[in-house]
Amino acid sequence: MVMSTTLSQDLRERIVNAYDRGENTRQEIADRYNVSLGMVKKLLQQRRRTGDIAARHCYSGAKPKLTLAHQARLKELVREHPDMTLEELRDAVGVSCTPQAIYYVLLRMGLPLKKRRCTPLR
Repeated sequence: MVMSTTLSQDLRERIVNAYDRGENTRQEIADRYNVSLGMVKKLLQQRRRTGDIAARHCYSGAKPKLTLAHQARLKELVREHPDMTLEELRDAVGVSCTPQAIYYVLLRMGLPLKKRRCTPLR
């Protein structure tokens, strides 16, 4: 049975220590601790790369589409055209995202925004 949750730090240390002692192959260590071979490889690779085996949750998930350059452009646009809608701001920045993503970035940046159009669409 393979675990699908985050491994405890204690289990991570036991896996790496077993490997360091040369007790068994990586597959045998994976079987003994009830984890996948890929997890054992990942732990060893992470230790080689970073020197640490702690969980790296802050690096998981989708990367933000709105970069610092996009944020700087949004700031400039809001200053120059405070009446632009979220959709107009998104199109002006040239990024593929939802209007809500623009809203949350503006909110985090503390910038005012126009909530809707004042004139009817033609």
